[in-house]
Amino acid sequence: MAVASAPKTWGNYIGGEWVASESGKTFESRSPSNTNDLIGEFAASTKADVEAAIQAATDAAPKWRDTNVVARSVILLKAAEILASRQNEIGRELAREEGKTLKEGIGETGRAIQILRYYAGEAQQPNGEHYPSMNLDTLLYTTREPLGVVGVITPWNFPIAIPAWKIAPALAFGNTVVFKPASATPLLAARFVDALHEAGLPAGVLNMVTGSASVVGDPIVEDDRIAAISFTGSGEVGRKMSVTAAKRGAKIQLELGGQNPAIVLADADMNHALQHVMTGAMWSTGQKCTATSRAIVHRSIVDEFTSKLLEKIEGLNVGDPLDEATHLGPVISAEAADNVVAGADRAKQEGNELLIGGGRLTDDGREHGFFVAPTLFANVDPSTHLGQEEIFGPIMGVIPVDDIDEAIAIANSVKYGLAASIFTRDLGRALHFAKKIQAGIVHINSETPGAEPQVPFGGYKGSSSYSREQGKSARDFYTQVKTVYIDPPPAS
Repeated sequence: MAVASAPKTWGNYIGGEWVASESGKTFESRSPSNTNDLIGEFAASTKADVEAAIQAATDAAPKWRDTNVVARSVILLKAAEILASRQNEIGRELAREEGKTLKEGIGETGRAIQILRYYAGEAQQPNGEHYPSMNLDTLLYTTREPLGVVGVITPWNFPIAIPAWKIAPALAFGNTVVFKPASATPLLAARFVDALHEAGLPAGVLNMVTGSASVVGDPIVEDDRIAAISFTGSGEVGRKMSVTAAKRGAKIQLELGGQNPAIVLADADMNHALQHVMTGAMWSTGQKCTATSRAIVHRSIVDEFTSKLLEKIEGLNVGDPLDEATHLGPVISAEAADNVVAGADRAKQEGNELLIGGGRLTDDGREHGFFVAPTLFANVDPSTHLGQEEIFGPIMGVIPVDDIDEAIAIANSVKYGLAASIFTRDLGRALHFAKKIQAGIVHINSETPGAEPQVPFGGYKGSSSYSREQGKSARDFYTQVKTVYIDPPPAS
């Protein structure tokens, strides 16, 4: 795995300028596929940097609020075109920094472009409603106005798409933003911010501060000037954040993960289901909150299904994400690799049948990366850790069931409810599943991952704060409603 040329040192983006941290310190971003590959150095921020970012956003808020929607839309469109002109290059950087394959990195960059274009249009959609009044002379209507300054805190697993789907609507609807990206993938965040800068976004409207969660993230959540927080990450962090935000009355939006089932019924197209279950579980090295964690398969076909699924997983190439022959790259860190291995070890100890994988891969040029073997368990007890908890890696279990109602009961038995899928030719069973499954995103005859920007995204139960992102739901979160009564003056 070749090491790239000398990396760049990035500062924070505050008040329309790239500036060094007040501390003068930096931290490194290194490739998870080869830790000898230094991606870049980034500002190790202090509370003073966060204060500067929040103040810049606060100062810019009134003017941006009053900027007309067409002007906002033009900036988003320009940013989309800038990213489009660099899509392959940025996709390659994404593969280096996050570990997705090159194809997935280019695809995710394309998704960010699509999101910017969508919200450039959505900003110009109707922004209120007209109502009849009891008084025939009263004009009664509502309008939506921006919240003010919002905090955006994003994870590493979609390092450009998730910032796009949070920041694009926030800006489109007139808010200013303080943005903290994940420390594991700051380069992709910087590329996204830089595109908006080049597109002409006014100074202070978007501010990015990099560094640790405790030093950078906590002050954003705690500051009274931040009207709302949008966060994607772990359930534990999200719940703590929710308590902090509630104490000061801030609006909060949480997306917190999943333990997603794919139900395969006896009448399913076997080959179609196999492909979608495998890719749903393994693509992006299983590091998607919507990844398939459990294949719940009818007992009459479970042996054949499991045998063929094993063959598919055995054929996966794990290695350099920039190599076109690679199917799976590394997980994001040594800690993540250890967590997957620990999850596999616990699954074995709890009596589940390991068919393949369960360990680190350190041969064939993989000794400097965080590679984990694709892992499959059979005859999984749904009450065990593997059947209940999100492990977040290339690991899944097959659970045999006798009928659709047992399958749905097992699917619903976890604390999460983000995505779920079913494979069947029976329309009635598909509709029954769609009605009974406790998940915010439902797929019929397709894999659990996958979300388009024009529809709501979010989960039930422990997967979210019962809020939704993307689509028209984004306007609901990033704006507040004002009701206006207009009566004519008395006749003279």
